[in-house]
Formats: sequence, structure tokens, C-alpha cells
Amino acid sequence: MNLTKSSNPVLNERVFSRESTWSQEVMTINGTVNKTGLMLLLVIAGALFTWNKFFTAFTIDNPQAGMAAVAPWLMIGGIGGLIVALITSFRPQSSAITAPIYAVLEGVLLGGLSAVFESMYAGIVMRAVALTMGVFVAMLVLYRSQVVPITNKFRMGVFAATGGIALVYLGSFIAGLFGANTAFLYDSSPLSIGISLVVIVVAALNLMLDFDFIEKASASGAPKYMEWYGAFGLMVTLVWLYLEMLRLLSKFANRE
Repeated sequence: MNLTKSSNPVLNERVFSRESTWSQEVMTINGTVNKTGLMLLLVIAGALFTWNKFFTAFTIDNPQAGMAAVAPWLMIGGIGGLIVALITSFRPQSSAITAPIYAVLEGVLLGGLSAVFESMYAGIVMRAVALTMGVFVAMLVLYRSQVVPITNKFRMGVFAATGGIALVYLGSFIAGLFGANTAFLYDSSPLSIGISLVVIVVAALNLMLDFDFIEKASASGAPKYMEWYGAFGLMVTLVWLYLEMLRLLSKFANRE
């Protein structure tokens, strides 16, 4: 089966090519859209849980109380989400169960992180959500209108850029463990803001590849459970995009 590749690591041709038989029920775009919507609701539910925990404990006199209240949940959401994401990636057949669990765990993580940012920069979360949804809609319109053709060169370029970003983040993490100064990635300098803008553009382009992959997988008659897997892959990109929006807006806020 010749399916279009995506730079999203959880949406790739190997997932489909290793399935030797198709079920009678097949993946559809509408089914994937519905499941993506359900996963978004689960993310919001998980986010509200840690958001409320943070602001119930948070006070101006004791701002650290909020962080202390959500710190264990951030670990559960972050580590648990990573484990469930790996399970889903290696066993797509289980995505009907694991994808919703992933959404809840990511919601728990995002809710806590969002609350921390909101306590430092009032209004930043709503702006980040609005920008993320705006980029999502813009990329969907661009994809459907075929203004930007999804060619092999385009795919390879986005794939290389995504891999490069992952290597930079991994390298900065390892370098930080040895005391190296990687503040240029996280401070509010023009260079740091420029890097964040580039990362957001790459994340947005990943959305277009995800749309393309889901459409072609549906046309190829992938199994019904792949609707959950396609929604999971799209959610991975949306979570990444939202976090990068938060970081970018916080950098601008620090310059004011």
C-alpha cells in the first residue's frame, strides 16, 4: 500500500503497511473528525481538573501553593502521557482505548502548565488557545484549497525540520544537565522569539501533513480503529503547537 508519509512520528506508513488484513468496517474522515472532537473534550476535562486544583490552592501571599498542588499531577500527566503515547504508536490496534487515556493525561498536564503560565501572565492561556485554533483552521483551509501542494519535497522538508527541532531540544536538555548555557532557547531575546516562530511554523505545517495522511489513509480503506489512531496523531501535533504558543506569548510578555 502506497500511503502518503507524514512527519508526525505517530502517523507514518509503517503503521498501515504492517496490517496484512482490513476489517469490514473502514476508517472514514468523518469518523476521525468525530473522534478528534471527543479527544479535545477529554483534554479539556483533564485540563479543568488541574486548573481548578492550582487556583484553589494558589494565593498571592503564597503563590507556590498552587504549584505544589499540581506538581504530582504534572508528573502523572507528563510521564503517563508519554508511556501511553508510546503504547499507542507501537500498537495502533489498542488506540480505541489508549487514545482517550492519552487525551485525559495530556489534559491533566496542559491544565497544570496553563495554570502556572496564567498565574504569571494574566490572559495568556485564552490567547494561546485562540491562536492554536486559528492556526488549525488556517492550515485546514490551506490544505482543502490546495494553495500549498503536498509534494514529496514538501513532506521531506517538514520531516527534516521537525527532526532538527527534536534534536535541538534534546541537545539543549542534555547540555543543560552538564551546566551549559542554553538560555537563547528560552529567554525573551529576539533570537529566542525567532526560534519559537520557526518552531510554530513547522508545527503548523505538520498539521497539513496530518490532514493529508488521514485523508489518504481513509481512501485506502484502513481499519476502523485507525480513526482513533488518526485522531491521536493529530492531537499530538495540536498539543505541541499549543505549548509552543504558550512559550512564544510568555516571551513577548517578558519584554513588556
